[in-house]
Amino acid sequence: MLQVNQKQWERRRVAWMVALLLTGGVLSACGGTSGPSITLYNGQHVQTTDALVAAFEKDTGITVDVRNGTEDTLADQIAVEGSSTPADVIYTENSPALEQLEGKGLLSRVDPSTLSRTPSRFDSPGGDWVGVSARVSVLIYNPSLIEESQLPTSILQLADPRYRGELAFAPGETDFQPVITSVDRAYGTAATLHWLKGIKANAGSHVYAANETITAQVNRGTVAFGVVNQYYWYRLRAEIGAANMHSKITYFSPHDPGYVLDVSGAGILRSSRHQADAQRFLAFLVSRQAQEIIGGHSMSFEYPIASGVTTAAPETPFDQLQPYPITIAQLGNGSTAIALLQRAGLL
Repeated sequence: MLQVNQKQWERRRVAWMVALLLTGGVLSACGGTSGPSITLYNGQHVQTTDALVAAFEKDTGITVDVRNGTEDTLADQIAVEGSSTPADVIYTENSPALEQLEGKGLLSRVDPSTLSRTPSRFDSPGGDWVGVSARVSVLIYNPSLIEESQLPTSILQLADPRYRGELAFAPGETDFQPVITSVDRAYGTAATLHWLKGIKANAGSHVYAANETITAQVNRGTVAFGVVNQYYWYRLRAEIGAANMHSKITYFSPHDPGYVLDVSGAGILRSSRHQADAQRFLAFLVSRQAQEIIGGHSMSFEYPIASGVTTAAPETPFDQLQPYPITIAQLGNGSTAIALLQRAGLL
């Protein structure tokens, strides 16, 4: 089964490591390897990264010391560590954490040949990280509790009092930040703050720490519906079997601000002493081999976006998605979303 509290646990674990660093503690180092190696700060899902790292190590002979955590905590950790960070590469679920590091001048330029494998709209606007895969926000719902025709078709409708007690969401999830940023861009700060307070009231006791929890709780019938990224539903189905799936997913109306496409990516730390090997890792992530792992040979269920690979999973084809037209640059570094969450009393 999926570990529904994984992200919350990772936040605590990485925060503890940062505390050790600040008080003179020592972060655990990789086991003694005599060959080339890089250290990866991994904010992506462990299942995805494990499959990619295994293939990369087999192909290159380069050992990857993986340190897992949530992307926001790892980005904050790198900012604290500065030039002393052991990280060579950071791999994240969403673009804001990478944009945050790029804005601080902590990332190296990615080789142009690597960037050329991914459509430019999915890469760093400044060329300091590369897009690897994509995900899209959806509504997950339990048909025994709510019919599809009764679901909201617009993100703003989540605040409608008629959904009180029926909605679940995870305000602390970094996956939810792009949705908030999208709403803010479409409707402005005042309307977004009002909306957040409305969905807080509607969710009540169904404010959760992670999308895994939303997915599991909706599927078991604890709550009627919630907002997650599409791959959580597919992963749960793969974990427990189609016969045990009591939930479905659907989309907001085409181009609604709640219908957000976001990008997972990777960047190299400017302070890395293994720049060449780190560049090889980024090049591998957007190679056909790695993209096929993401697209059909792992538990990822994200959309591959590089090297012309398409997903083999039974999902809505990538070219048929109709998300809100917001760019990577407009999604920004997540600071706007965080500020609004804090003002709404959700962080």
